[in-house]
This record gives sequence, C-alpha cells and structure tokens, in this order.
Amino acid sequence: MTPADDTRPTGGSEEEAGPAKEAADQAAAPAPVRPQPAGRTPSAPSAQPAAKAAPGGGPAAEKAPARKAPAGKPPAKRAPAKKAPAKKAAAQKAGKAAGKKAAAAKAGAEKAPSKHPPSKQPPSEQAAAEAGPRTAPATHARARPDGRVHDVVVVGAGPAGASCAYWLADAGWDVVVVEKKEFPREKTCGDGLTPRAVRQLADMDLEGALAGSHRYGGLRAFGFGQSIEMPWPSHPNFPGYGYTITRHDLDGIVAEHAASAGATLLQGTEVTAPLLDETAAPVPGADTPPLPALRGVTVKEKGQDATRTILARYVVVADGSNSRVGRMLGTARRRELPLGMALRGYYSSDRHDDPYIESHLDIRDAEGNVVPGYGWIFPMGDGRVNVGVGLLSTDQRWKGSNTSTLMDTFVAYAPESWGLRPETSLGPPTGGKLPMGLSVSPRAGANVVIAGDASGAINPFNGEGIAYGYETGRLAAAALGHALRGDGEAALAGYDRELDAAYGPYFRVARAFVHLISHPEAMRLCVSVGMRSELLMNQLLRIMANLMRPDATGPAELSYRAMELIARMLPDADGDARSVAANGNGNHTAASAEAPAA
Repeated sequence: MTPADDTRPTGGSEEEAGPAKEAADQAAAPAPVRPQPAGRTPSAPSAQPAAKAAPGGGPAAEKAPARKAPAGKPPAKRAPAKKAPAKKAAAQKAGKAAGKKAAAAKAGAEKAPSKHPPSKQPPSEQAAAEAGPRTAPATHARARPDGRVHDVVVVGAGPAGASCAYWLADAGWDVVVVEKKEFPREKTCGDGLTPRAVRQLADMDLEGALAGSHRYGGLRAFGFGQSIEMPWPSHPNFPGYGYTITRHDLDGIVAEHAASAGATLLQGTEVTAPLLDETAAPVPGADTPPLPALRGVTVKEKGQDATRTILARYVVVADGSNSRVGRMLGTARRRELPLGMALRGYYSSDRHDDPYIESHLDIRDAEGNVVPGYGWIFPMGDGRVNVGVGLLSTDQRWKGSNTSTLMDTFVAYAPESWGLRPETSLGPPTGGKLPMGLSVSPRAGANVVIAGDASGAINPFNGEGIAYGYETGRLAAAALGHALRGDGEAALAGYDRELDAAYGPYFRVARAFVHLISHPEAMRLCVSVGMRSELLMNQLLRIMANLMRPDATGPAELSYRAMELIARMLPDADGDARSVAANGNGNHTAASAEAPAA
C-alpha cells in the first residue's frame, strides 16, 4: 500500500495510516492490461486517430524493431507494444531557414521506429503507444516563461504523473510536471513492485535502474495458524518476480527519466490553484463537462512568496490520494465504496533479503478480535523490512480501530524470526487513507483528466497502487495524445470510459470479495479451506494479483468469470445497484498478491 501523504499518526479511530497505493509503449501511453476470455488475443483502444487497431493493439500498419533490454537485469517478459509516431527532430533553433523547419516538421510527422517487435500486447501497453505527437517538436529542460502555452501540465510527479509525463514527452509533446516536494523525498508506501509494476518500468527502459533493489519471487501467506508459499504465477506478458524499493528512491528515478525524455520537471513547486478558463463554452449538443475547463495552474516555488502561472492546453491531476487540486475542481469520493487505511514502519532484520514478501490475513485488535484487513512484512534487501497493517472500511468495526494499536499488536504477534521488537524499530510509523476501486469522480472534463491515486485507482483486493498509477498515467497520455491531435474533449471522455471498462468489472468483483472476508467467520472458513490446497491458493493469487492469462483458460480464469457473472447479477455490495457493462472477461490491472504492494 502507499498513502499519498506522509502523516504522523496520533492515535484515534480515524487517524491517517500507512502504506498503500499510489498501467504501452511510447508516445502518449498505453492502456491497462486486461485479462481476456480464453483464446482471445488482448486488444487495446487505438490512440492513433483514423487508424484501425491491429489485434495486438496499435495502428495496424505500425511495426518496429525490438527495444533493447535494460542493462544488468533480465528483461521483464512482456508482450511488446507498438510505438506511436514520435517527433524525430529536436526543437528548431530560432533563425533556421524555413526550409529546414519544414523538413524537420515533416520528419516529425513520420513514424518513428517502435521500441518493441510486432506482437500481441495487453491494451495498457497500446493505448498510450498510439497517441502520437503533433509535428511541432518540443525538447526542453527548464521552465518556460509565463505566457507560453504548453501542451500539457501534470500536477504531481508520483507514479501516475511521472508515467504520463514520460509517455507524452517521449512522443515529443511539450510537458511540464509540477512536484511539490524535491527528490529524493520520503513517501509512505509498502515499497513493493509487483510483476505489473515491473512490466511498466521495463517498458520505460527503467528495469536496469532497479539492479540494486531486492528481487523477490512470490508471496508467503499466513492465516489462522496456517501458511503457504506461492511463487508469482506464470504469465506471457509479465515477469515472474517483483522488487522492493523505497518510494524515496523510486519516484525520483521515474520523474528524472521523464525529464530525460524531454519533460520539464519543476521540483519544490506547489500548485496553489487551478487557473479556470472563464471563456470556455460548452460544445454544442454536448453535455456540460463534469470538470471545469482550465487554462493552466497557478504555482508557488519553495521559499518564494510570489506566484506565477503555467499555461497549458491540457491538465493532468495526479497529486495523490488526498488530491487537493482534484477537490478544488470538484472531485469527490463515493463514501459507500471502500476506503483503505494503512500504517507502515521500518525495522532492522536478519531476514531482510527473504525471497518472499509476507502477508498476514488475520490481524487482530488489542482484544484479540479479527479485524477486516491484513498485515505485511516486505524484505527490503538492505538490512530493513517494511512492516505495516491495512484496514478496509467494509465493516463498521474499522471506525473504532486505532491503527497505531493494530500495528503494535501485529508486530507483537509476527513470527519471531523477523526480529520485530521496539529496539529494532527504525522510527515511528507513518500512514494515510486510500480511496479504492475508482471511487473518486468525476475523472475527466473538457481539458482535464484525473489519474492514479487521485482517481481512486487502487485495487480493493490487495491495496495495489503503484502499477495502477503507471497504467492510468499511461492511459491518460494516450487520451491526451488523441486530444492534442484534434479529438479534443471526446478523447478525454474516452479516457474515462476506458478506465471504467478496464477496471470497473474487476473492482466490482474485488469489492464483493472483500465484503465477504470482512466477516471473521467467513474469513476463517476461506483461509482454513484455502490454506489446505496449494492449487486453490495459487489460483486465488492469480485473481487477486490480476495475473489471469489472456492465452489460456485455467481454474483462475474460469473462477473469475463466474465471480464476475455473480457480481453483475447482484446489487453492488457497496450499495451501487447500477449495472456494470460486461467487457468480455473483465479488464483490470494490478499485480500484487494479498499484500499491499504498491
């Protein structure tokens, strides 16, 4: 898990708690990876205007050479994605002959070689890959003066914001990223990268940057006196391993990578207010946009009293689970949907390089009562382990729970071999609240989109958030690529529909499942039965980690289809009786086991 803002818990029933959440190819950003019905090839929405998407995603005619694997680490196994046309020419210097400018513009309009070989790929790798740039090149490394209108301004440089900025900049669009903190900076999180997150980083040519991080091979689950070890399930598009790395290190790596691709990264700069476009008028015959049209944002740099404006044609809000800017624009969380609370801290441990992350399914309060949530221990490989507890608001009991007390109780009952004691604690825990299951809306407007934790893109099954941040940032980039090329508001409405199609059915199933296991007796029955069957637990892990195969139909795929059918037939467990459009086998993106990995 990965709460967006660090807060020091002070106790009480609603204090902020810890780690929780925060999916292609290039140009604008591909869409999330969705499990498909058996025998069906993954397909993705085309981000290439007027071009029909091929079965593997991307413009039918586009094929390209394979991307080189990151140095120092074996590449993540993934179905390659096609690259959108990218600007080949660098920014033209003032004063160059008009003929040279025309030639450069023409070159920019041509197809750039893809970084992946032609092959079938998950949609999340395609949508973004297909949102190509305009012909006007844009490369820069410093802020533009006031008055310049950028293509896109991104609020927040966490997983969603940095991913969106990277894919847009890599395609050649003029992007500015505004980040309140300065890298490296602390960020409360479970620090786990699942196979889905690794895939996204590999697609950005960043897996090599993880060479010094701890690599783990699966999940060890504990519950009611039983335990089982489960390697990550095999999948044609994702690796069979994950990494643990602190957000202190990870977020700066990805943000700087976006800057290297051409984005302007403004650190230590806070968005104080959105800049409303008072002149914007509704499109004739169209509904009023759910979010107001913007001209850009007003910002204030650290240590400065004065503010300035950054103008842009489009704005991406990716400022985390508390999303102050989103709330200014009118976003709100549906309170009947799950809200997570998490708390995490670091401990020194001799088992810091354990090959499994660990999840405990029966955390208890001070009286010994099972509460709806889980505990985790993630080995960091550097002498430390990340330890935390997460709660879900699926039961009234959570409102009386003090996460600090739950953390203390979990640490006291954790296996002694981890060496978790007050004297091995490396500091007080931090935490936060986490909106889950796309519980935040609206998510798009005339020229604004919401991505990552700010949109509630966190998996209720397990608290997965980092992979969802990368994926939704990539989806946003794909939509923006379309919008910038002339599709405008319609492209952003398409982004909102894509989120619902990609994640809606899966999150609905997840909500029903967590409601079921929030009842202690149901949890005890499920765990006691499941822990006795390695096959059953491995199939459940595949579902909860969103690693169902698109090329085969096994127990997990069949079970998920049944779960989705039941979830569609019944009123939503959270009170949402609206039907969710069926989309084949459902569409989702996550990748963590039962523990909060993002």
